[in-house]
Amino acid sequence: MNSISPLRLVIAILLIVAGAVLATQISALLLKVVIVTAFSVLALVIIALSDREPQPPDLSVIERERQKIFDHGKAEAYQQIIDPISDPILIIRNAKVATANPAAKNFLGNHIIGEDVRIAIRHPAAADRLANPNAKHTGKPILLVGVGSPGQRWELRIHTLTDGLKLVQLSDQSSHYAAERMRTDFVANASHELRTPLAAVKGFIETLENPEAGKDDETRARFLKIMYQEADRMQRLVEDLMSLSRIEAEKHQLPSEPVNIANLIADVKDVFLSGRNKEEGDFIISAPKGLPVIQGDYAQLSQLLHNLVTNAFKYGRPGTPVTIAVEPNRDDSMLRLSVSDKGEGIATEHLHRLTERFYRVDKGRSKSIGGTGLGLAIVKHITERHGGRMEITSKKGVGTTVSIFLPVIK
Repeated sequence: MNSISPLRLVIAILLIVAGAVLATQISALLLKVVIVTAFSVLALVIIALSDREPQPPDLSVIERERQKIFDHGKAEAYQQIIDPISDPILIIRNAKVATANPAAKNFLGNHIIGEDVRIAIRHPAAADRLANPNAKHTGKPILLVGVGSPGQRWELRIHTLTDGLKLVQLSDQSSHYAAERMRTDFVANASHELRTPLAAVKGFIETLENPEAGKDDETRARFLKIMYQEADRMQRLVEDLMSLSRIEAEKHQLPSEPVNIANLIADVKDVFLSGRNKEEGDFIISAPKGLPVIQGDYAQLSQLLHNLVTNAFKYGRPGTPVTIAVEPNRDDSMLRLSVSDKGEGIATEHLHRLTERFYRVDKGRSKSIGGTGLGLAIVKHITERHGGRMEITSKKGVGTTVSIFLPVIK
């Protein structure tokens, strides 16, 4: 309702009185009426133009705007906390992304701010939990498979904050699951590799228990030879497994023994010449004089070179030599130790998997020549323990070269 200003009311009354006084001074009746009417209308106009008291504001609109600013401030306050975190983190309000840290924007895209969280994280396992603003969250992980790429596995955690916002955290568990799968595969493969020769030995023993078979000297000798070969295969496998375990246990301990690579090559060559029925012509050695000394574990480097040379003889063509070469790299910071064969070569698609435990390009051939499937895995782990790196190159019909780069002592 409008209120009348006291000043304006006084002015209006004075106008009416003035009009009446003026009318008494005039004798013509019509003119008196006109003057009184004019002054009265003017008084009414002044009253009508009186000050208005401001209308009370719409409190609901103000409260909404205030809350919007307040909520935005709360989300901004969390921004400083979540920005340094490497895991993708979103702050959501009413199922929409209020803010996100750089890791989330890099992973999900910068467009997610203000977007429905179900569009930002497209996964059915998370949709219901993220969309329900009244849902209670305990922070327990929700497994999401295929977010980002088909092979990726993420754990999503939702935390309800005290001020009406929710924090959504994504943790990449792909490497953890890959390691667990590798461990499971390793146990399964090791069990299989041991069970196969054990079954063969057991079968031959049961056969030899038969008096008729035991009396046949030729049959007994053949069976005993196979049993010895299978037992030897099991022994090599157990030794490789133990060696791999020791190397992995020491992988964080950088070796400190000075090693002369030229002497190492000569020692390994002597072992093959004296105990492996090899001859001088089976080796081509390229090791220039004056090579720098490397920092390493002599026993492990000897095992590394033994494995590489053994593989080269196994998979090279019969009668062809194995080449062992060593040379400094361009800036003399590392020595390149390479072992090459002249074999059938390996297809490109297999090269990146050759260092996996028990991986074989040709399973039948590997087993027939007595491979355990752990040789290159051991080489890789020894190389990594020495702070080096490993490269495998191969060309079909030409051969394969395995190169190990080892840092020198400065």
